Amino acid sequence: MSALRGSRAALTRCTPFVRSARANAAEARRLLFRCAACNEPRFLRAALRTISPERVELAPTLVEVERARERFQYGYLPDTIEQLLRETLDCYSLGAHNAFATMCRRTTRAALRGLGSTAKTRWQDALLEMLRLCEVDDVTTSTVDTVLFGDDGDPPAVTPDEAAVLVEALKDLFYQSYVRTAKLRTAMKMRRLFADESLGKITPIDRGEGWRELA
Repeated sequence: MSALRGSRAALTRCTPFVRSARANAAEARRLLFRCAACNEPRFLRAALRTISPERVELAPTLVEVERARERFQYGYLPDTIEQLLRETLDCYSLGAHNAFATMCRRTTRAALRGLGSTAKTRWQDALLEMLRLCEVDDVTTSTVDTVLFGDDGDPPAVTPDEAAVLVEALKDLFYQSYVRTAKLRTAMKMRRLFADESLGKITPIDRGEGWRELA
């Protein structure tokens, strides 16, 4: 998951240790880490506690000031769905979690309209199975399901933790329905094409005297 969850243990420092404290005091306040869970960069700010010629000591509380944009293989999506999903993921990247939840429902509805009458049931089943495999608690599961597939009213407010689950679930649903489906269709078409072209063109091996099959 891409949320910080308040733990420094889940982050790996990307920038080198600041050796010249006085010359780089301002730089020391702006840190770049890499999330150990999603491998994305995280830009953080920390208060300076002490500065000496040999060492810079930072406060243990880190504040996230900027987040990298979420990635997705948009080229497999219809134009309208692509625009909606981009804006949805941008809301998450900006930390606007409730706006993100609202856009999740709108984008999901737009996608389901183009995927057929049974798409909603299939997506709901896939979502519940996904969250079960990830051992997501019942409360978060209910919130995510309501955000994506609720029929009436506005989506419920979401916490940062619930938004982190929601973004991964949303991306997986769109990946399975658009990206994976397109790739699988292409691979299947190529396999069948090569199979038809090679049919009847294989030269049999002449098994004459002295030939024996290897175990």
